[in-house]
Amino acid sequence: LKADFALIRGSVTDEFGNTLYNEATRNFNPMMATAAEHVIVGACEIVKVGELDPNHVVTSGIFVDAIVGGEKPWQM
Repeated sequence: LKADFALIRGSVTDEFGNTLYNEATRNFNPMMATAAEHVIVGACEIVKVGELDPNHVVTSGIFVDAIVGGEKPWQM
């Protein structure tokens, strides 16, 4: 099964799209990021490239096409 678009939510994302998840957002978001043709990440916090520990990155930026940031979860 292949999706055209995936809208996923990450806790912290860098400018390249490398994404970390907290709690329940870790359930299906990483799987959908690899299954969809185009991926848009909504992130609570966007940091500069190199600020995330590569050992904790769950979704690699190679799967991400766009990043949307918001101060509060409902603003994404």
